[in-house]
Amino acid sequence: MSGPQFAVTIRPEAPGDEDTIFALTKAAFRDMPFSEGDEQHLVNALRKDGDLALSLVAEDATRIVGHIAFSPVEIEDGTKGWFGLGPVSVWPELHHRGIGSALIRHGIADMRERGAKGIVLLGSAEYYPRFGFRHETQLRYPGPPAEYFQCLVLDGELPSGVVTYAPAFKA
Repeated sequence: MSGPQFAVTIRPEAPGDEDTIFALTKAAFRDMPFSEGDEQHLVNALRKDGDLALSLVAEDATRIVGHIAFSPVEIEDGTKGWFGLGPVSVWPELHHRGIGSALIRHGIADMRERGAKGIVLLGSAEYYPRFGFRHETQLRYPGPPAEYFQCLVLDGELPSGVVTYAPAFKA
């Protein structure tokens, strides 16, 4: 069931947003069955390492209500210009209002505008195809069930091989 669409403004993360993003990410993943509960630390680690390639927040009239992060990935065949999407966070009480979808669409457009060749993610095989993501067997991420690892080609050919996320994902 989805609620009414929620009016938000999307902008790049700014200095001073870090504590809100941390609290928002922690709350968003608190009750997720697939979460290890460390996504909020991941965003901080990506930022600290200089691997937060794009960090966007969604705001309503009074506060930050959502966040999305993109970080560089390496692909075994040496292809450059690919990024990982995630995490995407929305305050739990605001789920199903289109905030996450707006962040994903905006983030994909921004990454395309910045010259990104493609985006990978680990996520719902039911949710992400609506944005053009699909599972492709030639791109692999060992560990989780293969169908959860999806990609979106923005420019050029689909690369092949094992994908490695930024070091913060291993911490």
